Amino acid sequence: MEPAERSRVPRIDPYGFERPEDFDDAAYEKFFSSYLVTLTRRAIKWSRLLQGGSVPRSRTVKRYVRKGVPLEHRARVWMALSGAQAQMDQNPGYYHRLLQGDRNPRLEDAIRTDLNRTFPDNVKFRKTTEPCLQKTLYNVLLAYGHHNQGVGYCQGMNFIAGYLILITNNEEESFWLLDALVGRILPDYYSPAMLGLKTDQEVLGELVRAKLPAVGALMERLGVLWTLVVSRWFICLFVDVLPVETVLRIWDCLFNEGSKIIFRVALTLIKQHQEFILEATSIPDICDKFKQITKGSFVMECHTFMQKIFSEPGSLSMATVAKLRESCRARLLAQGQCIT
Repeated sequence: MEPAERSRVPRIDPYGFERPEDFDDAAYEKFFSSYLVTLTRRAIKWSRLLQGGSVPRSRTVKRYVRKGVPLEHRARVWMALSGAQAQMDQNPGYYHRLLQGDRNPRLEDAIRTDLNRTFPDNVKFRKTTEPCLQKTLYNVLLAYGHHNQGVGYCQGMNFIAGYLILITNNEEESFWLLDALVGRILPDYYSPAMLGLKTDQEVLGELVRAKLPAVGALMERLGVLWTLVVSRWFICLFVDVLPVETVLRIWDCLFNEGSKIIFRVALTLIKQHQEFILEATSIPDICDKFKQITKGSFVMECHTFMQKIFSEPGSLSMATVAKLRESCRARLLAQGQCIT
């Protein structure tokens, strides 16, 4: 592509991320020109919906959320639907008291170690930028470590908190949204034993065996553990795995509908690329294919992708997920995998 053509797509995206050298400008421009029309239409509808002030849980809101929350309303909608706003209102001053509490050098060191590793490709997190979001990120993670001492700090939380900060531009709101995710929506994902995380990876394996048996059989035949290929999907909630706008569209639904959304996304990625995955003949081969399926136009075109996650996997209720979690958790505990 000629440099003149390349310059039409900004080198840095709206969230501060540098676009990679191999970024497909032409494909992105083609997608975004049509997506912009959708965004404009959705923004008008959301503005009307939010005129009443509150964001009630309703079928209309669920439908709107699935079609995407405009960036200018995203923080407000996430705060309302996740219960984070209610928690913040009921606990005035709590966040700031956490930051002024007793020091925990071990927690502080663990967080500091990961600050420079958090979005090195994002200009807003660089020390040379003023203000640098590393300080904000440190505060949010430190406060959360004091708030939830059973979790403290775990790698992966830095990426999630970083995205929350980019969207809310507010430390305290980011803290309460992190609490909604870690404390309620994804229980036990980040505890020392990571029982919830390990359980959900096994649940995905069961769902694949039921809905995509050929892929399930291949994984079994090659002896591939699901944690080997999808752990980052779950730990980072697709951050640094899928394109930014696609991740944010996934999170719109995650805050409203809960953790079953993660399974819908994972199943859609696998089903869409089933034939490609089935070509794998070894463990390294299958690991590489699982990395490849998170790239390209299918995941970049977030609006179509989100429509697919609600059609491709078929029926998937929270009751089904809860039942599978129960059996998978029991199996893991029987194997002694989650003893720390």
